[in-house]
Amino acid sequence: MAREVEKKAVFDTDSAKEVVKELRASFVAGKTKSYEWRVAQLKALLKMTEENEPQIAAALRDDLSKPELESYIYEIAMLKSSCRLALKEMKRWIMPERAKTSLTTFPSSAEIVSEPLGVVLVISAWNYPFLLSLDPVVGAIAAGNAVVLKPSEIAPATASLLAKLVANYLDSSCIKVVEGAVSETSALLEQKWDKIFYTGNGRVARIVMAAAAKHLTPVVLELGGKSPVIVDSGINLQVATRRIIAGKWGCNNGQACISPDYIITTKDYAPKLVRLHAYVNICNLFPFNHFSQVLSILQLDSFKRELEQFYGKNPLESKDLSRIVNSNHFARLSKLLDEDKVSGKIVHGGERDKNNLKIAPTILLDVPLDSLIMNEEIFGPLLPIIMVDKVEDSFDVINSSGTKPLAAYLFTNKEKLKEKFVATVSAGGLVVNDTTVHLAEHTLPFGGVGDSGMGAYHGKFSFDAFSHKKAVLYRGFACDAFVRYPPYTRRKLRLLQALLGGSLLSIIRALLGWS
Repeated sequence: MAREVEKKAVFDTDSAKEVVKELRASFVAGKTKSYEWRVAQLKALLKMTEENEPQIAAALRDDLSKPELESYIYEIAMLKSSCRLALKEMKRWIMPERAKTSLTTFPSSAEIVSEPLGVVLVISAWNYPFLLSLDPVVGAIAAGNAVVLKPSEIAPATASLLAKLVANYLDSSCIKVVEGAVSETSALLEQKWDKIFYTGNGRVARIVMAAAAKHLTPVVLELGGKSPVIVDSGINLQVATRRIIAGKWGCNNGQACISPDYIITTKDYAPKLVRLHAYVNICNLFPFNHFSQVLSILQLDSFKRELEQFYGKNPLESKDLSRIVNSNHFARLSKLLDEDKVSGKIVHGGERDKNNLKIAPTILLDVPLDSLIMNEEIFGPLLPIIMVDKVEDSFDVINSSGTKPLAAYLFTNKEKLKEKFVATVSAGGLVVNDTTVHLAEHTLPFGGVGDSGMGAYHGKFSFDAFSHKKAVLYRGFACDAFVRYPPYTRRKLRLLQALLGGSLLSIIRALLGWS
């Protein structure tokens, strides 16, 4: 008789309730609040990462065909850096912050105390499934919270590994991983949390926020958006091109929330991108009626050259490009490419391998602003180029979209243009003369604005995201001001007015009862 296959236990609302109950009991007992517990868990998390690097890289390869170097730099190394920073700085973060007091409460002293929120839920994304799962957890632990991590089911190998490793290395009475898909996430969202940290897309973020609203639970939403790249004239083109390529295709083949989504540049800049004799030769070969069409083709030369150098003549065979995560996302990207408005706009790439879920780095030129590819986040290896008459017009293109990107990038040597960029473009973060690298600076908050999210983390900002800033005022029994107590006389009113806004002379007059 065949042996029955053991069924996995169903995780439903009752299961979620029990998980929260257990973690809340640990939190109420004060287990997560001690400095020693926080240090022990962060050291265990660091040890877990260091001892299992090959397994982590293998899981990322299974889920995304992610190159080992990308896995190490953008996931493993960054997580280790977060752990080490928290271990180094946490004692300082925990210390109460002195606050000034005023004449109103004289004599007094005050401080701001960071206290843990309680039991928090972290819902992660699939594109950086190791880093985006555990980086918020570092902040939650450092702040003294109990945590439930729900990794993405779209990266099942990493989710399974996380569940196993976290259970083996960390305190399971305070930190748990719940695997699963929509039903498991829904069961978790029905519970009362002290904070929810969600990384993903705007559609699911609205569901998360609606669920949180039922319990007045605060949220951090790390979303995405169409992150633009403005390319000005007079720059080091090779360096700029390489940095754009690294941010676009070198970050998970475009499947990153801060990946460059489209380029804006001027029609007249193209001749500067290649040698003059190449420009003349192409003009002779292709007698277009409009110079802008010729110049735009020249603009792509640098990209083509660098892309071929990085990924070879057949990028579909390159081991340095991640695959598209699944068939649904492959079909979505194919739909963007096959739309009638853009199908003739491909000037480089466009090759696809449906069986292996590969799409080559693809550049599209002069794409209509009303096309699908310009009206939703691409999240893949497609890069449209939009042309404007002058570089300052780029700001109007970005701002007219009605949404605020998670990141925006500008390549220029002009100080005035940098100043206008910072003053004019609203985004989660801005970078001048590079792409995506602000992610690595723990002294900068990382987060969105408007449709690209709310709240921020990284470094101390992660600690703050999972902390309540509690105001504490200390007073003694001396100098008990009689003016605050009834009966409320005219003299008391004049004295209060003098104290709150008058000169020393007016205060003396009020005290003496002089009119």
